[in-house]
Amino acid sequence: MLYLLDMKKLMVLLLLFSGLLFQAQKAVKFRLKPYRIAVLSDSLSESSGLNFFGEHLFTFNDSGNTSELFQIDPRNGRILRVLQTGLHNTDWEALTNDGQNFYIGDFGNNGGARKDLKIYKIPFSGENIEKDSAKSIRFHYPDQEDFTFRNINNDFDAEAMVFLNGKIHIFSKAWKSGIIAHYILDPGIEGEQTAEKTETFHTNFVVTDASFYNGKLYLVGYNKKMQVYLMIFREGVKNEFFGSQPQKYHLGNTLSLGQIEGISVDDSGIYFSGERFHTPLGSAPQCLYFVPEARLAP
Repeated sequence: MLYLLDMKKLMVLLLLFSGLLFQAQKAVKFRLKPYRIAVLSDSLSESSGLNFFGEHLFTFNDSGNTSELFQIDPRNGRILRVLQTGLHNTDWEALTNDGQNFYIGDFGNNGGARKDLKIYKIPFSGENIEKDSAKSIRFHYPDQEDFTFRNINNDFDAEAMVFLNGKIHIFSKAWKSGIIAHYILDPGIEGEQTAEKTETFHTNFVVTDASFYNGKLYLVGYNKKMQVYLMIFREGVKNEFFGSQPQKYHLGNTLSLGQIEGISVDDSGIYFSGERFHTPLGSAPQCLYFVPEARLAP
């Protein structure tokens, strides 16, 4: 009996160890800087979130800025039009859509203390926003019990969101642990709801945006050394992504790329946007990048 117990313990340890190896795969080096196609307008110095609505590419600025959506030209980053939402921008961080509505994630939470997390749902015809029909999808995380303010030292911040299979999927930023969580919300529920936590993954970098296209989930972000990474997961069963090994790329650093906060994918390839980044060591302007999908093929 003792032998059987020891064997069980050994098997558990081996499974845990293999899981760590699985999630700690090496990143392929891919220089993003040569793929810069534009320096964005100063009106988008804090571009955060990037999303294709049909063939039109949209972005916005994050906390402390206006509540406007900007349509930009994917060829050169030029602002084509500005949509006034009439909403409040506490800390907008992510943008997605279901083909009929925009979803704006007002859930930036660097301190981990917010209790007013929400996603705005705004009907959009392709030409005009229906401001009077906007709704709030309010939620909380099921595993958060402590709301003590801990600036960039908590796991309940988020900047990444996609719409898939009738649900909203949020991917946490995970400042503290480096282990991101995948939460699901039902956009049809009225009143505050508890986000459903479905899976986790040890990225070792904070995730700043997400995009889903053609069966693949794209997550972008950076680590404490300001190194920028991209992970690409294939969709699994039951709205899960983390059951198979992703492709991982090291794209460069924020001193040369800017603070990469946006990603969106279409037939042609992958678009990245970065907000202005400045430190005593150097700075980079707010930029738009484009990488043809074939360039990232393994």
